[in-house]
Amino acid sequence: MATGAAIERLIRLLAKLPGLGPRSARRVALHLLKRREGLMLPLVEAIEATANEVRTCSACGNLDTADPCSICTDERRDAGTLCVVEDIADLWALERAHAFRGRYHVLGGTLSALDGIGPEDLGIGRLVERVRAGSVREVILATNATVEGQTTAHYIADKLAGAGAAVTRLAHGVPLGGELDYLDDGTLTAALKARRPA
Repeated sequence: MATGAAIERLIRLLAKLPGLGPRSARRVALHLLKRREGLMLPLVEAIEATANEVRTCSACGNLDTADPCSICTDERRDAGTLCVVEDIADLWALERAHAFRGRYHVLGGTLSALDGIGPEDLGIGRLVERVRAGSVREVILATNATVEGQTTAHYIADKLAGAGAAVTRLAHGVPLGGELDYLDDGTLTAALKARRPA
């Protein structure tokens, strides 16, 4: 391409973002360059401030400008209920839904022998310590319904056996508004196994 090295570098970096390939990255770079004052420079400032100010919460693993994070220090939240999620994106999804008012524990991934990710890489020991400290009544395992997510949930449940807290799992099955004809076999099987009284 007939562009300068700075523009090429910008395009290469943008192409590394999820959902952006080389063509989309070129379009984004051009959009930013055309709106330098109104969009590009404020974006640069926001990225720099975020890189300097955001840290990982030492209690739960969330990202925030404070440590411990605002969720861990919020007195209105139920400290006795702990929701275990794979990633920060999962925590953010639950927060967007306003469906959970407890505290979190972010694993940072799932167990995977193929990728060499073991319990020590996920801070599962820290989770067990939090629960054994005595203030947690329930641990909700909110891992994804993948093989790795299920394996991780089973491992955590085994580790928390006898720790003094109830261990529950998110329900799996037919989504709200879902039609049976369009669901995969695994979802239908999970829905049948998790049935409850009408």
